[in-house]
This record gives sequence, C-alpha cells and structure tokens, in this order.
Amino acid sequence: MPKGLKRYYGHGDLHFITFSCFRRLPLLGTVRARNLFVKMLGEVRARYDFLQVGYVVMPEHVHLLIGEPKKGTPSTVLQVLKQRVSRQMRRRRRRVSTAQMALPFADTGAPRFWQPRFYDFNVWSAKKKKEKLDYMHMNPVKRGLVKNPADWVWSSFPYYGAGRTGMVPVDPVI
Repeated sequence: MPKGLKRYYGHGDLHFITFSCFRRLPLLGTVRARNLFVKMLGEVRARYDFLQVGYVVMPEHVHLLIGEPKKGTPSTVLQVLKQRVSRQMRRRRRRVSTAQMALPFADTGAPRFWQPRFYDFNVWSAKKKKEKLDYMHMNPVKRGLVKNPADWVWSSFPYYGAGRTGMVPVDPVI
C-alpha cells in the first residue's frame, strides 16, 4: 500500500468509491462498454455479497456506494471487478481486430484499462449518504451527457428517482 494511504474497513460503514480508466480516457464511452461494466458489477456483487446502495458509470470513471462485503474487503471487490472488466474488454477487442492484440486498447493508445488506485470515503451518516448519491446521480447532467439524471441508465437513479429497478438492483439503506 502506498505510504500514507489508510483504508478503514471492518466497521460496517458504506464506502463511496471512485475509480478511473487509464489516464481518464473514455474507455467506458460506448453503450457496449458500460453495459459490460454493469453486468460484471452484478456478477461481482453476487460473488462477494455486498450492499449496492448506489452507482454511476461514466465514460472515464465510476462511482460506487457499497457496503462492506461478507467475503473480503472493498479493495478485494474493486480488484476483482476491475480485472474482470478489463479482461472482457480485451477479449472483445481481440475478436474485433486481431491486428491490435499486442496492445489491447490500441485504438485509444491505452496499454491498460484502469488507473491502479481508487478513492474510498467512509460514509456513516444518512446526510453523507444522500450527499454522495446526489453527487453521483447528477454527474452525467453536470458533464452534459444528459439533461435529466433519469436519462442516464447506467446509474442507480431509476431506483431513487422513480422507484424502479435499474440495470443493477439497489439495496436502500436508511
């Protein structure tokens, strides 16, 4: 672990996690890539058994609001999730163009998919939980990707805004 970085696990807190694509390139900039990410998120969630309170998948980064998993730690969850997504993206690119096999993300100039680290903020109050959910759900609007957060399907907003299940089921925490 890098010097001075301290992660606080084992207290049952929620974790607001942000992680980025390599050099903040829009490697999740396609519908196919975002759909793949959401699918992998659902699979990893089932395997590690953690609460999924909120999420948003942006073209170059992801925000998650999750509980601590029953197996492992949030760091373990992120490691597995990032590996699965990058491997699947690499496989799909190989099928599309065998000429790009040496660099799996050659069309973007990226030698890897993810930045190596992630930001983790422990959330222990209802006020902070609402603040983080509002922030993540407004992210696509602030970036000009949509006019209304309900229009960005790669987020937990459908649950909170309309009471319907989105692409990944949400576990509301009061």
